[in-house]
Amino acid sequence: MAKTKTTFYCQNCGTQHSKWQGQCSSCREWNTLVEEVLQKEDPKDWKSPASKELKRVAKPLKLSEIEASREVRLNTYNNELNRVLGGGIVPGSLTLLGGEPGIGKSTLLLQISLHLKLKTLYVSGEESQQQIKMRADRIKPDSSNCYILTETKTQNIFKQIEKLDPEIIIIDSIQTLHSDYIESSPGSISQIRECTAELIKFAKETSVPVILIGHITKEGSIAGPKVLEHMVDTVLQFEGDRNHVYRILRAHKNRFGSTNELGIYEMQGNGLREVDNPSEILISKNEEDLSGTAISATLEGMRPLMIEIQALVSSAVYGTPQRSTTGYNAKRLNMLLAVLEKRAGFKLGAKDVFLNITGGISVDDPALDLAVIAAILSSSEDIAVAKDICFAAEIGLAGEVRPVTRVEQRIIEAEKLGFSTIMVSKQSKIPESNYAINIQKVSKIEDVVEFLFG
Repeated sequence: MAKTKTTFYCQNCGTQHSKWQGQCSSCREWNTLVEEVLQKEDPKDWKSPASKELKRVAKPLKLSEIEASREVRLNTYNNELNRVLGGGIVPGSLTLLGGEPGIGKSTLLLQISLHLKLKTLYVSGEESQQQIKMRADRIKPDSSNCYILTETKTQNIFKQIEKLDPEIIIIDSIQTLHSDYIESSPGSISQIRECTAELIKFAKETSVPVILIGHITKEGSIAGPKVLEHMVDTVLQFEGDRNHVYRILRAHKNRFGSTNELGIYEMQGNGLREVDNPSEILISKNEEDLSGTAISATLEGMRPLMIEIQALVSSAVYGTPQRSTTGYNAKRLNMLLAVLEKRAGFKLGAKDVFLNITGGISVDDPALDLAVIAAILSSSEDIAVAKDICFAAEIGLAGEVRPVTRVEQRIIEAEKLGFSTIMVSKQSKIPESNYAINIQKVSKIEDVVEFLFG
Protein backbone atom coordinates (compact mmCIF):
# COMPACT_ATOMS: atom_id res chain seq x y z
CA MET A 1 0.00 0.00 0.00
CA ALA A 2 1.39 3.39 -1.00
CA LYS A 3 2.28 5.74 1.81
CA THR A 4 -0.03 8.70 2.20
CA LYS A 5 1.72 11.99 1.59
CA THR A 6 0.63 15.43 2.76
CA THR A 7 1.75 18.77 1.39
CA PHE A 8 0.91 22.43 1.97
CA TYR A 9 -0.63 24.64 -0.72
CA CYS A 10 -1.00 28.41 -0.71
CA GLN A 11 -4.68 29.23 -1.14
CA ASN A 12 -3.74 32.51 -2.87
CA CYS A 13 -1.18 31.53 -5.52
CA GLY A 14 -1.17 27.71 -5.42
CA THR A 15 2.52 27.30 -4.57
CA GLN A 16 3.38 23.94 -2.98
CA HIS A 17 5.41 23.86 0.26
CA SER A 18 6.90 20.88 2.04
CA LYS A 19 6.02 22.21 5.50
CA TRP A 20 3.77 24.81 7.04
CA GLN A 21 4.97 28.38 7.42
CA GLY A 22 3.23 31.62 8.30
CA GLN A 23 4.03 33.48 5.08
CA CYS A 24 4.01 32.12 1.54
CA SER A 25 7.50 32.54 0.06
CA SER A 26 6.05 33.10 -3.41
CA CYS A 27 3.23 35.66 -3.08
CA ARG A 28 4.17 36.97 0.42
CA GLU A 29 0.63 36.52 1.76
CA TRP A 30 0.17 35.55 5.41
CA ASN A 31 -1.77 32.56 6.80
CA THR A 32 -2.72 31.16 3.38
CA LEU A 33 -1.02 27.71 3.63
CA VAL A 34 -3.41 24.77 4.01
CA GLU A 35 -2.47 21.12 4.42
CA GLU A 36 -3.85 18.74 1.77
CA VAL A 37 -3.54 14.99 1.40
CA LEU A 38 -2.13 13.62 -1.84
CA GLN A 39 -2.40 10.01 -2.93
CA LYS A 40 0.86 8.54 -4.12
CA GLU A 41 -0.66 6.97 -7.21
CA ASP A 42 0.01 7.99 -10.77
CA PRO A 43 -3.07 9.67 -12.25
CA LYS A 44 -4.60 7.64 -15.03
CA ASP A 45 -5.66 8.98 -18.40
CA TRP A 46 -9.19 10.24 -18.94
CA LYS A 47 -9.67 7.54 -21.57
CA SER A 48 -10.86 4.00 -20.96
CA PRO A 49 -8.32 1.14 -21.29
CA ALA A 50 -9.74 0.14 -24.71
CA SER A 51 -9.21 3.58 -26.17
CA LYS A 52 -5.73 3.99 -24.69
CA GLU A 53 -4.30 1.86 -27.48
CA LEU A 54 -5.15 4.61 -29.95
CA LYS A 55 -3.00 7.12 -28.12
CA ARG A 56 -0.44 8.75 -30.39
CA VAL A 57 3.05 9.82 -29.40
CA ALA A 58 3.69 13.48 -30.20
CA LYS A 59 6.69 14.15 -32.42
CA PRO A 60 8.48 17.44 -33.02
CA LEU A 61 7.83 19.02 -36.42
CA LYS A 62 9.42 21.88 -38.28
CA LEU A 63 7.31 25.00 -38.47
CA SER A 64 7.17 24.61 -42.26
CA GLU A 65 5.88 21.02 -41.93
CA ILE A 66 2.86 21.95 -39.81
CA GLU A 67 -0.36 22.22 -41.82
CA ALA A 68 -1.83 25.69 -41.39
CA SER A 69 -5.44 24.63 -41.69
CA ARG A 70 -7.77 27.35 -40.46
CA GLU A 71 -9.97 26.22 -37.59
CA VAL A 72 -13.67 26.89 -38.08
CA ARG A 73 -15.14 28.46 -34.95
CA LEU A 74 -18.37 27.11 -33.52
CA ASN A 75 -21.26 29.55 -33.69
CA THR A 76 -22.96 29.95 -30.31
CA TYR A 77 -25.97 31.73 -31.87
CA ASN A 78 -25.37 34.44 -29.28
CA ASN A 79 -23.95 37.56 -30.95
CA GLU A 80 -22.69 39.13 -27.72
CA LEU A 81 -20.76 36.01 -26.68
CA ASN A 82 -19.42 35.54 -30.22
CA ARG A 83 -18.13 39.12 -30.19
CA VAL A 84 -16.35 38.72 -26.84
CA LEU A 85 -14.80 35.38 -27.84
CA GLY A 86 -13.59 36.78 -31.16
CA GLY A 87 -16.09 35.15 -33.52
CA GLY A 88 -17.18 31.97 -31.76
CA ILE A 89 -15.83 29.02 -29.76
CA VAL A 90 -12.54 27.54 -30.95
CA PRO A 91 -12.63 23.69 -31.10
CA GLY A 92 -10.53 22.14 -28.34
CA SER A 93 -10.43 25.34 -26.28
CA LEU A 94 -11.06 25.66 -22.54
CA THR A 95 -13.07 28.73 -21.46
CA LEU A 96 -13.51 29.85 -17.84
CA LEU A 97 -16.50 32.04 -16.93
CA GLY A 98 -16.40 33.80 -13.54
CA GLY A 99 -18.83 36.08 -11.74
CA GLU A 100 -20.55 36.86 -8.46
CA PRO A 101 -23.21 34.51 -7.04
CA GLY A 102 -26.62 35.11 -8.59
CA ILE A 103 -25.31 37.24 -11.45
CA GLY A 104 -26.53 34.80 -14.12
CA LYS A 105 -23.55 32.59 -15.08
CA SER A 106 -25.53 29.35 -15.08
CA THR A 107 -28.46 31.01 -16.84
CA LEU A 108 -26.21 32.33 -19.61
CA LEU A 109 -24.53 28.98 -20.32
CA LEU A 110 -27.76 26.99 -20.02
CA GLN A 111 -29.38 29.41 -22.46
CA ILE A 112 -26.49 28.96 -24.89
CA SER A 113 -26.56 25.17 -24.58
CA LEU A 114 -30.32 25.14 -25.33
CA HIS A 115 -29.92 27.23 -28.50
CA LEU A 116 -26.86 25.44 -29.88
CA LYS A 117 -27.33 23.24 -32.93
CA LEU A 118 -24.67 20.88 -31.51
CA LYS A 119 -24.93 17.93 -29.13
CA THR A 120 -24.24 19.57 -25.76
CA LEU A 121 -23.51 17.97 -22.39
CA TYR A 122 -24.35 20.25 -19.44
CA VAL A 123 -22.69 18.85 -16.29
CA SER A 124 -23.98 20.34 -13.04
CA GLY A 125 -22.55 19.69 -9.61
CA GLU A 126 -24.75 22.23 -7.85
CA GLU A 127 -28.31 21.59 -9.07
CA SER A 128 -30.43 18.53 -9.69
CA GLN A 129 -31.78 17.63 -13.12
CA GLN A 130 -35.27 18.67 -12.04
CA GLN A 131 -34.09 22.13 -10.98
CA ILE A 132 -32.28 22.65 -14.29
CA LYS A 133 -35.40 21.45 -16.14
CA MET A 134 -37.50 24.11 -14.40
CA ARG A 135 -35.08 26.85 -15.49
CA ALA A 136 -34.78 25.45 -19.01
CA ASP A 137 -38.57 25.49 -19.46
CA ARG A 138 -38.50 29.22 -18.72
CA ILE A 139 -35.79 29.88 -21.32
CA LYS A 140 -36.64 27.46 -24.14
CA PRO A 141 -39.02 24.54 -23.48
CA ASP A 142 -38.00 22.40 -26.46
CA SER A 143 -34.38 21.41 -27.07
CA SER A 144 -33.33 18.00 -28.38
CA ASN A 145 -29.56 18.64 -28.43
CA CYS A 146 -28.94 19.40 -24.74
CA TYR A 147 -28.18 16.59 -22.26
CA ILE A 148 -28.10 17.22 -18.50
CA LEU A 149 -25.80 15.27 -16.17
CA THR A 150 -25.56 15.78 -12.41
CA GLU A 151 -22.18 14.39 -11.40
CA THR A 152 -19.08 15.65 -9.57
CA LYS A 153 -16.54 12.82 -10.04
CA THR A 154 -14.45 13.39 -13.16
CA GLN A 155 -13.97 9.66 -13.82
CA ASN A 156 -17.77 9.15 -14.04
CA ILE A 157 -18.12 12.26 -16.22
CA PHE A 158 -15.59 10.94 -18.74
CA LYS A 159 -17.41 7.58 -18.87
CA GLN A 160 -20.63 9.39 -19.84
CA ILE A 161 -18.73 11.52 -22.35
CA GLU A 162 -17.43 8.40 -24.10
CA LYS A 163 -20.96 6.97 -24.30
CA LEU A 164 -22.63 10.21 -25.45
CA ASP A 165 -19.84 11.68 -27.61
CA PRO A 166 -20.91 15.35 -27.20
CA GLU A 167 -19.66 18.19 -29.41
CA ILE A 168 -19.40 20.72 -26.56
CA ILE A 169 -19.24 20.34 -22.76
CA ILE A 170 -20.28 22.81 -20.04
CA ILE A 171 -19.18 22.27 -16.42
CA ASP A 172 -21.08 24.04 -13.60
CA SER A 173 -18.87 24.51 -11.67
CA ILE A 174 -15.17 23.56 -11.56
CA GLN A 175 -15.09 24.02 -7.76
CA THR A 176 -17.56 21.13 -7.28
CA LEU A 177 -15.57 18.52 -9.24
CA HIS A 178 -13.23 16.03 -7.63
CA SER A 179 -10.90 13.31 -8.87
CA ASP A 180 -10.22 9.92 -7.28
CA TYR A 181 -6.48 10.48 -7.69
CA ILE A 182 -6.43 13.40 -5.24
CA GLU A 183 -7.63 12.78 -1.68
CA SER A 184 -8.32 16.41 -0.73
CA SER A 185 -11.85 17.80 -0.62
CA PRO A 186 -13.66 19.33 -3.64
CA GLY A 187 -12.85 23.01 -4.13
CA SER A 188 -9.31 22.68 -2.78
CA ILE A 189 -6.39 23.91 -4.83
CA SER A 190 -5.06 20.46 -5.69
CA GLN A 191 -8.52 19.21 -6.77
CA ILE A 192 -9.22 22.26 -8.96
CA ARG A 193 -5.81 21.98 -10.60
CA GLU A 194 -6.08 18.21 -11.20
CA CYS A 195 -9.65 18.34 -12.55
CA THR A 196 -8.79 21.23 -14.86
CA ALA A 197 -5.70 19.42 -16.12
CA GLU A 198 -7.82 16.34 -16.96
CA LEU A 199 -10.34 18.49 -18.84
CA ILE A 200 -7.57 20.30 -20.74
CA LYS A 201 -6.04 16.99 -21.82
CA PHE A 202 -9.45 15.77 -22.96
CA ALA A 203 -10.22 19.00 -24.89
CA LYS A 204 -6.86 19.11 -26.69
CA GLU A 205 -6.93 15.42 -27.71
CA THR A 206 -10.54 15.36 -28.93
CA SER A 207 -10.99 19.00 -30.16
CA VAL A 208 -14.17 19.22 -28.07
CA PRO A 209 -14.50 22.69 -26.47
CA VAL A 210 -15.11 22.83 -22.72
CA ILE A 211 -16.65 25.78 -20.85
CA LEU A 212 -16.14 25.99 -17.08
CA ILE A 213 -18.03 28.09 -14.53
CA GLY A 214 -15.81 29.38 -11.73
CA HIS A 215 -16.73 30.87 -8.38
CA ILE A 216 -15.07 34.11 -7.25
CA THR A 217 -13.71 35.23 -3.89
CA LYS A 218 -14.87 38.26 -1.91
CA GLU A 219 -12.04 40.26 -3.50
CA GLY A 220 -13.52 39.54 -6.95
CA SER A 221 -10.86 37.12 -8.23
CA ILE A 222 -11.64 33.59 -9.39
CA ALA A 223 -11.48 31.13 -6.51
CA GLY A 224 -8.68 28.60 -6.54
CA PRO A 225 -5.05 28.82 -7.57
CA LYS A 226 -3.95 31.67 -9.84
CA VAL A 227 -2.46 29.02 -12.12
CA LEU A 228 -6.05 28.08 -13.10
CA GLU A 229 -6.31 31.27 -15.18
CA HIS A 230 -2.98 30.44 -16.85
CA MET A 231 -4.09 26.91 -17.73
CA VAL A 232 -7.28 27.85 -19.61
CA ASP A 233 -7.40 29.51 -23.03
CA THR A 234 -10.02 32.17 -22.27
CA VAL A 235 -11.12 33.88 -19.05
CA LEU A 236 -14.49 35.63 -19.17
CA GLN A 237 -15.93 37.82 -16.41
CA PHE A 238 -19.70 38.29 -16.01
CA GLU A 239 -20.27 41.59 -14.22
CA GLY A 240 -23.21 43.63 -13.05
CA ASP A 241 -25.32 44.53 -10.07
CA ARG A 242 -28.02 42.12 -8.97
CA ASN A 243 -30.22 45.15 -8.24
CA HIS A 244 -30.05 46.19 -11.91
CA VAL A 245 -31.18 44.26 -14.97
CA TYR A 246 -28.09 44.81 -17.14
CA ARG A 247 -25.11 42.44 -17.22
CA ILE A 248 -21.71 42.96 -18.88
CA LEU A 249 -19.51 40.20 -20.29
CA ARG A 250 -15.77 40.96 -20.62
CA ALA A 251 -12.73 38.90 -21.62
CA HIS A 252 -9.79 39.22 -19.22
CA LYS A 253 -7.72 36.74 -21.26
CA ASN A 254 -8.25 35.43 -24.78
CA ARG A 255 -5.68 33.42 -26.71
CA PHE A 256 -7.82 33.48 -29.85
CA GLY A 257 -9.08 37.07 -29.99
CA SER A 258 -9.17 40.54 -28.49
CA THR A 259 -9.75 41.32 -24.81
CA ASN A 260 -11.24 44.75 -25.55
CA GLU A 261 -14.68 43.60 -26.65
CA LEU A 262 -17.79 43.98 -24.52
CA GLY A 263 -21.08 42.08 -24.40
CA ILE A 264 -24.21 43.55 -22.78
CA TYR A 265 -27.26 41.56 -21.66
CA GLU A 266 -30.56 42.39 -20.01
CA MET A 267 -31.87 39.98 -17.40
CA GLN A 268 -35.52 39.09 -18.03
CA GLY A 269 -37.95 36.49 -16.73
CA ASN A 270 -37.25 34.14 -19.64
CA GLY A 271 -33.46 34.49 -19.58
CA LEU A 272 -30.87 36.98 -20.79
CA ARG A 273 -31.70 39.24 -23.73
CA GLU A 274 -28.87 40.46 -25.96
CA VAL A 275 -28.66 44.26 -26.11
CA ASP A 276 -27.86 45.09 -29.75
CA ASN A 277 -27.78 48.87 -29.27
CA PRO A 278 -26.19 49.63 -25.87
CA SER A 279 -26.41 53.39 -26.45
CA GLU A 280 -30.17 53.17 -25.83
CA ILE A 281 -29.70 51.92 -22.27
CA LEU A 282 -26.70 54.15 -21.49
CA ILE A 283 -28.47 57.43 -22.33
CA SER A 284 -31.33 58.65 -20.15
CA LYS A 285 -34.62 59.44 -21.85
CA ASN A 286 -35.26 62.85 -20.23
CA GLU A 287 -37.74 65.22 -21.82
CA GLU A 288 -36.44 68.28 -19.97
CA ASP A 289 -33.00 69.84 -20.32
CA LEU A 290 -31.04 69.08 -17.14
CA SER A 291 -27.74 70.64 -16.15
CA GLY A 292 -24.75 68.47 -15.30
CA THR A 293 -25.15 65.89 -18.10
CA ALA A 294 -23.09 65.38 -21.25
CA ILE A 295 -22.85 62.61 -23.86
CA SER A 296 -19.51 61.07 -24.82
CA ALA A 297 -18.68 58.91 -27.84
CA THR A 298 -16.47 56.07 -26.61
CA LEU A 299 -15.25 52.72 -27.95
CA GLU A 300 -15.27 49.26 -26.37
CA GLY A 301 -13.18 47.09 -28.67
CA MET A 302 -14.60 47.62 -32.15
CA ARG A 303 -18.00 48.74 -30.87
CA PRO A 304 -18.75 52.49 -30.54
CA LEU A 305 -20.96 53.49 -27.59
CA MET A 306 -22.66 56.71 -26.58
CA ILE A 307 -22.39 57.14 -22.81
CA GLU A 308 -24.03 59.71 -20.58
CA ILE A 309 -21.85 61.45 -17.99
CA GLN A 310 -23.60 62.96 -14.96
CA ALA A 311 -21.90 65.50 -12.69
CA LEU A 312 -23.00 67.35 -9.57
CA VAL A 313 -21.05 70.33 -8.26
CA SER A 314 -22.14 71.81 -4.93
CA SER A 315 -20.66 73.82 -2.07
CA ALA A 316 -18.62 71.80 0.43
CA VAL A 317 -20.66 71.63 3.64
CA TYR A 318 -18.19 69.76 5.85
CA GLY A 319 -15.12 71.88 5.15
CA THR A 320 -13.18 69.31 3.14
CA PRO A 321 -14.44 69.02 -0.47
CA GLN A 322 -15.50 65.53 -1.53
CA ARG A 323 -14.52 63.88 -4.81
CA SER A 324 -16.62 60.82 -5.65
CA THR A 325 -16.87 58.85 -8.90
CA THR A 326 -18.88 55.85 -10.10
CA GLY A 327 -17.54 54.06 -13.17
CA TYR A 328 -14.74 56.59 -13.73
CA ASN A 329 -11.15 56.92 -12.49
CA ALA A 330 -11.12 59.19 -9.41
CA LYS A 331 -7.49 60.24 -9.97
CA ARG A 332 -8.28 61.35 -13.50
CA LEU A 333 -11.20 63.40 -12.18
CA ASN A 334 -8.86 65.17 -9.75
CA MET A 335 -6.49 65.92 -12.64
CA LEU A 336 -9.28 67.39 -14.78
CA LEU A 337 -10.46 69.57 -11.87
CA ALA A 338 -6.91 70.87 -11.42
CA VAL A 339 -6.71 71.68 -15.14
CA LEU A 340 -10.04 73.54 -14.96
CA GLU A 341 -8.84 75.60 -12.01
CA LYS A 342 -5.35 76.32 -13.33
CA ARG A 343 -5.96 76.77 -17.06
CA ALA A 344 -9.59 77.90 -17.29
CA GLY A 345 -9.94 79.87 -14.04
CA PHE A 346 -12.87 77.96 -12.53
CA LYS A 347 -12.70 77.90 -8.73
CA LEU A 348 -13.74 74.34 -7.87
CA GLY A 349 -11.29 73.72 -5.02
CA ALA A 350 -13.90 74.47 -2.34
CA LYS A 351 -16.76 72.54 -3.94
CA ASP A 352 -17.92 68.92 -3.80
CA VAL A 353 -17.79 67.13 -7.15
CA PHE A 354 -19.69 63.89 -7.80
CA LEU A 355 -19.40 62.05 -11.12
CA ASN A 356 -21.43 59.11 -12.41
CA ILE A 357 -21.50 57.07 -15.63
CA THR A 358 -25.04 55.87 -16.24
CA GLY A 359 -25.85 52.25 -16.97
CA GLY A 360 -23.59 50.80 -14.27
CA ILE A 361 -20.53 50.29 -16.49
CA SER A 362 -16.92 51.35 -15.94
CA VAL A 363 -15.03 53.09 -18.75
CA ASP A 364 -11.36 54.12 -18.93
CA ASP A 365 -11.35 55.64 -22.43
CA PRO A 366 -9.50 59.01 -22.47
CA ALA A 367 -12.13 60.27 -24.94
CA LEU A 368 -14.47 60.78 -21.97
CA ASP A 369 -12.39 63.73 -20.71
CA LEU A 370 -14.15 66.40 -22.77
CA ALA A 371 -17.61 65.15 -21.79
CA VAL A 372 -16.56 65.08 -18.11
CA ILE A 373 -15.36 68.70 -18.39
CA ALA A 374 -18.63 69.72 -20.08
CA ALA A 375 -20.78 67.98 -17.43
CA ILE A 376 -18.82 69.56 -14.55
CA LEU A 377 -19.03 73.06 -16.04
CA SER A 378 -22.72 72.57 -16.82
CA SER A 379 -23.47 71.65 -13.21
CA SER A 380 -21.25 74.42 -11.82
CA GLU A 381 -22.90 77.13 -13.97
CA ASP A 382 -26.35 75.43 -13.81
CA ILE A 383 -26.69 75.67 -17.59
CA ALA A 384 -27.82 72.58 -19.51
CA VAL A 385 -25.79 71.25 -22.42
CA ALA A 386 -27.91 70.77 -25.54
CA LYS A 387 -29.12 67.16 -25.93
CA ASP A 388 -27.95 66.91 -29.54
CA ILE A 389 -24.26 67.60 -28.73
CA CYS A 390 -21.74 64.85 -27.94
CA PHE A 391 -18.02 64.91 -27.18
CA ALA A 392 -14.97 62.83 -28.08
CA ALA A 393 -11.58 64.25 -27.06
CA GLU A 394 -8.86 63.96 -24.43
CA ILE A 395 -7.74 66.82 -22.16
CA GLY A 396 -4.02 67.48 -21.58
CA LEU A 397 -2.39 69.03 -18.52
CA ALA A 398 -1.87 72.30 -20.40
CA GLY A 399 -5.61 72.60 -21.01
CA GLU A 400 -5.31 71.57 -24.65
CA VAL A 401 -7.88 69.35 -26.36
CA ARG A 402 -6.09 66.29 -27.73
CA PRO A 403 -7.27 63.89 -30.48
CA VAL A 404 -8.40 60.31 -29.82
CA THR A 405 -8.13 57.13 -31.86
CA ARG A 406 -10.68 56.01 -34.46
CA VAL A 407 -12.56 59.29 -34.34
CA GLU A 408 -14.36 58.49 -37.61
CA GLN A 409 -16.19 55.53 -36.00
CA ARG A 410 -17.33 57.79 -33.17
CA ILE A 411 -18.61 60.39 -35.64
CA ILE A 412 -20.54 57.78 -37.65
CA GLU A 413 -22.17 56.37 -34.48
CA ALA A 414 -23.16 59.87 -33.28
CA GLU A 415 -24.64 60.64 -36.69
CA LYS A 416 -26.54 57.35 -36.71
CA LEU A 417 -28.13 58.10 -33.31
CA GLY A 418 -29.35 61.53 -34.40
CA PHE A 419 -26.85 63.94 -32.79
CA SER A 420 -26.47 67.22 -34.67
CA THR A 421 -23.00 68.21 -33.34
CA ILE A 422 -19.92 66.35 -32.16
CA MET A 423 -17.03 68.22 -30.53
CA VAL A 424 -13.56 66.87 -31.28
CA SER A 425 -9.97 68.10 -31.18
CA LYS A 426 -8.79 70.46 -33.90
CA GLN A 427 -5.81 68.11 -34.40
CA SER A 428 -8.05 65.15 -35.29
CA LYS A 429 -7.39 63.76 -38.75
CA ILE A 430 -10.88 63.32 -40.14
CA PRO A 431 -11.11 61.97 -43.70
CA GLU A 432 -12.98 64.08 -46.20
CA SER A 433 -16.54 62.85 -46.30
CA ASN A 434 -20.05 64.24 -46.47
CA TYR A 435 -21.18 63.92 -42.85
CA ALA A 436 -24.68 65.04 -41.97
CA ILE A 437 -23.46 65.85 -38.45
CA ASN A 438 -21.72 69.14 -37.64
CA ILE A 439 -18.11 68.52 -36.55
CA GLN A 440 -17.02 71.24 -34.10
CA LYS A 441 -13.25 71.37 -33.71
CA VAL A 442 -11.72 72.96 -30.60
CA SER A 443 -8.14 73.30 -29.41
CA LYS A 444 -8.43 74.59 -25.79
CA ILE A 445 -10.83 74.41 -22.88
CA GLU A 446 -11.63 78.11 -23.39
CA ASP A 447 -13.05 77.26 -26.83
CA VAL A 448 -15.30 74.63 -25.27
CA VAL A 449 -16.62 77.07 -22.65
CA GLU A 450 -17.29 79.75 -25.25
CA PHE A 451 -19.13 77.33 -27.56
CA LEU A 452 -21.31 75.78 -24.84
CA PHE A 453 -22.04 78.72 -22.56
CA GLY A 454 -21.14 81.78 -24.63
